[in-house]
Amino acid sequence: MSRLDPFRVRVRVPATSANLGPAFDCAGLALAHHDVLHFSVQASGLTVEVSGVGAGELPTDESHLVVRAFRAACAELGWTPPGLRVVAENAIPQGRGMGSSAAAVVAGVMGAWALCPEVDTIDGNAVLRLTTAMEGHPDNVAACLLGGLTLSWTGGEGVGADSLTVHEDVLPVVLVPDATLSTEVARGLLPDVVPHADAAFNAGRSALLVHALTSGGLLLEATEDRLHQRQRAAAMPGTLALIERLRGAGHAAVVSGAGPSVLVLARRTVRSADRAPGAEEIEDVAALVPDGWRVLPLDIDPTGARIDRPRRQVSSR
Repeated sequence: MSRLDPFRVRVRVPATSANLGPAFDCAGLALAHHDVLHFSVQASGLTVEVSGVGAGELPTDESHLVVRAFRAACAELGWTPPGLRVVAENAIPQGRGMGSSAAAVVAGVMGAWALCPEVDTIDGNAVLRLTTAMEGHPDNVAACLLGGLTLSWTGGEGVGADSLTVHEDVLPVVLVPDATLSTEVARGLLPDVVPHADAAFNAGRSALLVHALTSGGLLLEATEDRLHQRQRAAAMPGTLALIERLRGAGHAAVVSGAGPSVLVLARRTVRSADRAPGAEEIEDVAALVPDGWRVLPLDIDPTGARIDRPRRQVSSR
């Protein structure tokens, strides 16, 4: 009998939607739509297997974003495994403003922390700092890590984040187009300077947004924006046209992250006793969506990234 003790871990990470209209680079929602990553230490070399979204397209070498994040965390921890196997089961759409890169970075960093034999617990502050450094801003990674509605910030002591509980009546609906858009292109369209009146407007709406998401009301008013959505219309005209159409019909629609997906903050209202809460509003939204877009009603993920600890296996020959 030989005892096998492969060090392995499973990490589940949620999709996220950042900005939420006015709260540019400082707010995000965790959505119940997940990538699942399996990490294990092997004798040598690197093995990367990808199924689902990105299969056959994503790299399977050291350039894979999950692997790069894993290596960055290993450098932070001062630990190098002899070999690594990563199995990615992807469901989050990529290049569409649903936090796929943040999920990959969070999964890689947390996978390394969970596998490292030198540490007993995961340092959440260190993980947030490292993932923010890799992403460039904390809104998506904070939501991915903590779940719920997250508010994030940077200051003299580094990056911080906190999570709030979203009201049960809020029903996120993500509208996903066929087209993709890189975050770098989208951010490159933003001006370096904004008018004071627009900054003040968004500051007020950002405060209202927190109230709206935690109380379930005033969602349309709270999601107004003047800082970043219209400014990026040239890169995603279909997205902005759809948002105008939805908002004109009374739906709280915003660009999801850098786009081109649209996030609608619907309500779980009950119009008829024989229908599920929110069903009619989802149908109203779907009726305004052009061909070629997917309609994804999603729950809020209240917990964020989750880890299953390694287990010992025994085999006999």
